[in-house]
Amino acid sequence: MESSLYKPVKIFLENLGFQAKGEIGGCDIVALNEGSPPVLIICELKLSFNLELVLQAVDRSSACDEVWLAVRASVRGRGRETDPRAKKLCRLCGFGLLSVFDSGRVEILVEPVAWKPRYDAKRKSRLADEHRRRRGDPTAGGSTRLPIMTAYRQQALTCAVAMANAPQRPRDLKNVAPDAAKILLHNVYGWFERVERGLYCLTTAGRNALVQWSFDSLSPPSPGISKASNIGRNNKA
Repeated sequence: MESSLYKPVKIFLENLGFQAKGEIGGCDIVALNEGSPPVLIICELKLSFNLELVLQAVDRSSACDEVWLAVRASVRGRGRETDPRAKKLCRLCGFGLLSVFDSGRVEILVEPVAWKPRYDAKRKSRLADEHRRRRGDPTAGGSTRLPIMTAYRQQALTCAVAMANAPQRPRDLKNVAPDAAKILLHNVYGWFERVERGLYCLTTAGRNALVQWSFDSLSPPSPGISKASNIGRNNKA
């Protein structure tokens, strides 16, 4: 599965000074370097180099400073990722290309170039905002069959935890969940119920959610990373 590539690529990017998180805004990995200006990288994961991977990269390219494609290293190095034409396509599009080995080693096949499409500052801002608001890195990049732990869901769960023993008012939850008032009012997941004006309690669905979900912390980096690259140097001024 694509998610098997997530940890090696995450560690690779974090060793270069980025904070990498999975499944943000439909992207397998979003990596952020809080420099001046901030540099945002999107990386898409696939078990092999194919057209769908390139099309995903084209779609992501307007929302970030660099796009990287990461594929599993093929047996004996005979996969499409080593085809000179595939590498040339990445260079023409301005995409970086990474090869991920079963050992966890990550090899740079193509560096990103300076060519950039029309810039989508709003989309980049949304991705960066979601990245900053998420606590930890709760969803592995490449996951497709499980619900994503978004920043919104994290805040909703924080509200649910606070309400496990007694009803609460939005103003009492603001310190731990800044969007508590909106979350309780809109009740997207059906976890909350208004007891009286300005006072909410948990529903059965909310109590079930406390059992289903848990908060994961960031995993520590591990060895097995290839040489450093110029990732993030071609950022938009």
